[in-house]
Amino acid sequence: MATETSTGLSGHMRGVTVTTLACLAGVAAGVVSVLLVGTDPAAATDRRPLAVAAASVLVQYPILKLVGVDVGDFGAKDNVYVVFMTVVLWFVTLTILLTSGASF
Repeated sequence: MATETSTGLSGHMRGVTVTTLACLAGVAAGVVSVLLVGTDPAAATDRRPLAVAAASVLVQYPILKLVGVDVGDFGAKDNVYVVFMTVVLWFVTLTILLTSGASF
């Protein structure tokens, strides 16, 4: 197709791939955070889930390279988008699991 880049991903597929991975990484980071610290009230003040969120952001870039997204073309806006989507989904997932007292 004429709209494909040299890597084979169109602009739309690139956006869908980046968004999907950022959202799934955020939800996974929220679940891992709860598994790491639990759901008791003291877990809400633990700092380890922040490290999990940061690690989930950093892990995405090699995965994006593997699926064919050229992260070398990422500008500041793209990087902020990945961080924002991951952290927001991590926060929402962590908050829901902590307030519901979910157990695994």
